[in-house]
Amino acid sequence: MNEILNTIKSRRSVRSYRKDQIRQEELDAIIEAAIYAPTGHNEQPWHFTVVQNQDTIQYINDKAKELMVKSDVEWIRNTGSRPMKITYDAPTLVIVSGRADAISWRADCAAAIQNMLIAAESLDIGSVWLGLVNFFFEQEDAAKILGIPEGYEPYYTVALGYKASDRKQAAPARNYDVVNYIR
Repeated sequence: MNEILNTIKSRRSVRSYRKDQIRQEELDAIIEAAIYAPTGHNEQPWHFTVVQNQDTIQYINDKAKELMVKSDVEWIRNTGSRPMKITYDAPTLVIVSGRADAISWRADCAAAIQNMLIAAESLDIGSVWLGLVNFFFEQEDAAKILGIPEGYEPYYTVALGYKASDRKQAAPARNYDVVNYIR
């Protein structure tokens, strides 16, 4: 099978990482893959904030969970009150932000995130697309705390790190009945 297709099919969300930091060359390759994502009108409306300071990662985790506990949605409240870390002790977080005045910044940032996830897997680096960190972004000063440039909105976060386990996980069953053709 084609190596790229194999990487796409074998990538899984990783939620358990070794403590050691990923190498700079690997991080650079992952960010470069994101920069090469498709982008509407070639706007390239993304900005990447790399967080490797463990105190900052812990602060993001704690603040997001504090806000989750106040949610109107029961499962979010319950998740926020559990002792788990929503950043999974990953040594690196990459916050992907988009320039709010760009036409399709959300789609472009999502494409950049997908490229990051696939690139990480190709380097045998674990990754997971984090949604619950978005509660941290609800704070008025979150973008300022993270040094996100003015005019950019934080979108989602990717956790990166060396996988704690070498065990390969099988893909969940896929629904192939999702295609129709007009020929």
